[in-house]
Amino acid sequence: MKASKSWHLLLKKGHFSFEGGVCGVKMKQLPLMGIVCTVMLFIVYRTTNYQYQQTEIESKLHPFYTLKDGGMAASSLNSLPHGIIEPRSDLELKPLWTTSSTKSQDNVGSAHNLLAMPVGIRQKENVDTIVQKFLSENFTVILFHYDCNVNGWRDLEWSKEAIHIVAHNQTKWWFAKRFLHPAVVSIYDYIFLWDEDLGVDNFHPGRYLEIVRSEGLEISQPALDPNSTGIHHRITIRNRMHKFHRRVYDVRGSVKCSDDSEGPPCTGFVEGMAPVFSKSAWDCAWHLIQNDLVHGWGMDMKLGYCAQGDRTKKVGVVDSEYIVHQSIQTLGGASAKKGSSRQKYVKRHGVDVRLEIRRQSTTELQIFKERWERAIKEDKNWVDPFSRRRRRSLSRRHKLKV
Repeated sequence: MKASKSWHLLLKKGHFSFEGGVCGVKMKQLPLMGIVCTVMLFIVYRTTNYQYQQTEIESKLHPFYTLKDGGMAASSLNSLPHGIIEPRSDLELKPLWTTSSTKSQDNVGSAHNLLAMPVGIRQKENVDTIVQKFLSENFTVILFHYDCNVNGWRDLEWSKEAIHIVAHNQTKWWFAKRFLHPAVVSIYDYIFLWDEDLGVDNFHPGRYLEIVRSEGLEISQPALDPNSTGIHHRITIRNRMHKFHRRVYDVRGSVKCSDDSEGPPCTGFVEGMAPVFSKSAWDCAWHLIQNDLVHGWGMDMKLGYCAQGDRTKKVGVVDSEYIVHQSIQTLGGASAKKGSSRQKYVKRHGVDVRLEIRRQSTTELQIFKERWERAIKEDKNWVDPFSRRRRRSLSRRHKLKV
């Protein structure tokens, strides 16, 4: 009986000893498994992060290779050896053969800024004045001929140095969307996308860019002389007391501009007649241009989202280098003034072109606003960087870190 009890007790001890051994092994394995899992997670993280960084580098170095816009997958280029793909281009003229003079020109270096303008032959004299100022600062010039009259410019000495694009009755934004792709203009530090009816007697592009660079303005415009005939927003008017300004104060009208104003047209705003973009800002703005809304109404109110940072700091109007907006409307023809040939045309054909253009512009403005609102609703991951709630959250985070 005692032996039975002793054996039973021994079995119990053995059992417990066995269980304790298993538990001991398990307890010893847990730290080891934790280390293994940590190492595996670290490897997965580093691999994923490396692949992401490589993708980012590839997209920057080879934007055409990775681009999926317009229904074209990157696989469409798989038949080419990767190293042969040249993702970027420019608007520089290339010689058909090399001479000693072209070699010396290459040594001097090519232009690093671009002036692009829609032009008609009626504004030839004014455009000539503008272009000559920019050429003196080694700009590349591209002219968008909406009246198809290219031959009328050939007597100008600089005409053969400019790029000429022809399309009948098309707007500045139509041309820009199709011929100023970011990959094509990537060598240019700044893109001036100007109208043709601007007076530049008090404007110097070199001095203008010095101010833009020193103040870190990604999107800018020269101020408008108060005597200009086409002033739509007070922020664009020249302030004689300043070199540049980023906001305006105005208690008149429907829009009140004060220190509390956080967006257009009080701050972070330039108008569409004479905008100047940095390379990075244009990359964003080009994507903002709608393919079918050719008049571009409403887009200037959203350009601040392309400022590469705080639009109240990165967007500004330069006062010391200013222009005159002459407000000459030539695209589509002149307005139907009393007793003019245009009025006779309207009576005969029943169409006032300028009136119809204005109607179309207003319609496009409404469409653009609706698209913006719809895009916000559909993009669940998008957060407005300029919303008050977001700025308060960032401010709280900054205070906690400090």
